[in-house]
Amino acid sequence: MEKKKTEAVWIKNGRILDPSAGLDRKADLFISGGVIGGIYECGTKEPQEDSAEIIDAEGLWVAPGLIDVHVHLREPGFEYKEDIASGCRAAAAGGFTAVCPMPNTDPVTDSADTVRYIIQKAKEACGVKVLPSAAITAGEKGLQLTDMEALKEAGVCGFSEDGRSVSDLLMMREAMKKAASLDLPIFDHTQQHEISDGGCMNCGKYAERLGLPGIPPEAEEMMTIRDILLAKETGCRLHLSHISTEGSFDLIRTAKSWGIPLTAETAPHYFTLSDQDVEAREADRRYHIVKTPAGRFADTHRKMNPPLRARRDVLAAIRAIMDGTVDAIATDHAPHAREEKERPFEKAPFGVIGLETSFAVSHTQLVVPGFITPLRLIELMSTGPAEILGYDGGTLAEGSAADVVIIDPLQEWTIGEEPFASKAENTPFAGMRVTGRVCMTIADGKIIYRR
Repeated sequence: MEKKKTEAVWIKNGRILDPSAGLDRKADLFISGGVIGGIYECGTKEPQEDSAEIIDAEGLWVAPGLIDVHVHLREPGFEYKEDIASGCRAAAAGGFTAVCPMPNTDPVTDSADTVRYIIQKAKEACGVKVLPSAAITAGEKGLQLTDMEALKEAGVCGFSEDGRSVSDLLMMREAMKKAASLDLPIFDHTQQHEISDGGCMNCGKYAERLGLPGIPPEAEEMMTIRDILLAKETGCRLHLSHISTEGSFDLIRTAKSWGIPLTAETAPHYFTLSDQDVEAREADRRYHIVKTPAGRFADTHRKMNPPLRARRDVLAAIRAIMDGTVDAIATDHAPHAREEKERPFEKAPFGVIGLETSFAVSHTQLVVPGFITPLRLIELMSTGPAEILGYDGGTLAEGSAADVVIIDPLQEWTIGEEPFASKAENTPFAGMRVTGRVCMTIADGKIIYRR
């Protein structure tokens, strides 16, 4: 990891991918003074600055820096899992130049002071922009709305109760009205707790096989219906987080056809793995492989909320990405300490890391088989997230901040063979062979990561 400042950078001969301009062609990219200086036909303009760094990107992709609308940086309160500095290092290694952390910290991010603390800590990190969200209710207890106006003034990009839903319909309605008046989005964790609490994996035959309590798809879909209708009434910019079920994708598709101001994300694990993959081999006795009540074995690195769903839901996620129902791929990067994932499956915490693997898994699962184009993948991981956040990024337009990622789309590697920049290692993709790797990340014209 490095943070290197140069007066000028020339990225030569790369495949420029900029969804904001519909651009996909070989060209040279010029960076000067921390902003994009222009895109030129290869070889038509040569560096004039003696101090300019010249990067040969022949055979590589050059794209706007990736943006993640859904991460957990754990600070304040859970720095043993991750802190803002280590989370930003992991983001840079994954090609991300901006991330939006969720507010379920300790204390909960529900005050202007906590927001300012996070922003200040981010300034001391590697250069990745941290755009904090704040809680919808005080302490995420669902009893009283936060001071949304003060939180906006402090610098939040939206409001979330991530990890929980706001169960009180009238309170969620008021929250949406207030968010709409402030022109900020609600990032919605859609889960009906009355039918999901106590569950730890997808409800179905594999949960029964392992002897584990299930979380039915309806837990997500019932809250998705409710909040879509509230968004229709209030005009709130509703963003649905970590969507995982076929029914939810169908509901979102229909709602968009009605013109409801709605966006949605899914995560790489939902279009790659299914509930069948929770079961582990007895011979594979890594620390996170635990025995279940049925005497079989399960992988706690594949326990997240919402859970891995059925194979039909995996295919539905891919279809939703292909047809535009999904607006962003997010990681839901949720680091945990090793000892926490050593607990029995029912007691192990929900969550997996993803910042350093998201691009490679998404490229391998979506672009390599031809489901989507490279330009669409960058849209899902950069331009689309920028629009959701209302953030001035996700573009290589002249004069914009020089947030750039350089990617080798052909490099093959195995996840988990090298240490993570994150403090945590709870990846669900350990041992997976993937194609595509980040070579360099540039933020505001500074090289913050280079392999």
